[in-house]
Amino acid sequence: MAKKIKILFTGGGTGGHLFPLLAVIREIKRLGDNQQMVLHYIGPKDEKSQFLLAQENVKIHNIISGKIRRYFSLENITDILFSIPFGFLQSFFILLFNRPALVFSKGGSGSVPVTVCANILRIPVFMHESDTIPGQSNRVTSAFAKKIFTSFENTEYFNRDKTILTGNPILKEVMEGNIESAKEIFNLKTQKPVLLFWGGSQGAEPINDFVLTILEQLLQSYQVIHVCGKKNYHSVQQEANVILHNLQVLKEDYHPWEFLDETPLKHALKVADLIISRAGSGSIFEISACGKPSILIPLPSSANNHQSKNAYEYAKNGSAVIIEQDNLSPNFFLQKVHYLLSNANGLEQMKQSALSFAKPLASKAIAREILEYLHIN
Repeated sequence: MAKKIKILFTGGGTGGHLFPLLAVIREIKRLGDNQQMVLHYIGPKDEKSQFLLAQENVKIHNIISGKIRRYFSLENITDILFSIPFGFLQSFFILLFNRPALVFSKGGSGSVPVTVCANILRIPVFMHESDTIPGQSNRVTSAFAKKIFTSFENTEYFNRDKTILTGNPILKEVMEGNIESAKEIFNLKTQKPVLLFWGGSQGAEPINDFVLTILEQLLQSYQVIHVCGKKNYHSVQQEANVILHNLQVLKEDYHPWEFLDETPLKHALKVADLIISRAGSGSIFEISACGKPSILIPLPSSANNHQSKNAYEYAKNGSAVIIEQDNLSPNFFLQKVHYLLSNANGLEQMKQSALSFAKPLASKAIAREILEYLHIN
């Protein structure tokens, strides 16, 4: 029996790293001969990542992960002295004993020890960068990566000779939502337009606070699906209950959620008339693939201000409206939403612009590059 080829994936533990990895893994399994290969993952321990990767029959290896923060923190000391060196040792021995044919990195601090050790062991590394401005981990990896896949045409920093524009890998299933299923999952009962407030995989406290500030006014005209993050969910729900205590009719149109897994996400994207989101690359490419008008509110504290640059790069063709967080005010925001949703021609133009930006075959393109490099049919 022929020895199976091992492909190893690595990346941080957030949804922004995990879902693109899952998208590439699924395409590799669709396109490649599963009898020829075994898939592995190295990264920080994360329950959701472990559950989803295990469902794809990926062998999981956890390592301790540390990072160097751009601000003073005592955690920098413990990470530099203990977590980062130990993560390197773990990565080295996992790679040494498993000897994958290729490492594919999605970035994040947890990926650096893996890709550096792969380079030491002469294991080829492919990587993907989500944002217009690379994070520090991918800058390190890019020095020795054989191929660099990018989401945006105008991505900075990288050697152009090694760079391939693919878009950001998204789960194909995200584009398969159904309005009737959405109505059932989110308990949507009225004919009001649906707004989806989507703060990314971790939620967004400033957006949560803003939604609560204007909640009563929003619900007079719209149904609201509000993804507020696991750690914020209970406080948001309690405050919303206070605000809507004597407004039961309006309360039925408010639907807070901790986090949207794959199934509710695809249905939420399908039913939403307008999406209000942060400007992470994953969110942008999922919104564009579904052809949805959006208002983007970039995270001001994102590394190298990459969310703002992502947003402006995306919105150049009219696919989205950008409102900087410092410019959020109730009257301005509500007027903007009312204007967009009352302008059918404008909404259709935004939809077409979003679709023209979309690259729904990104994960397939990356999977093909990996399989061709490894000569897997």
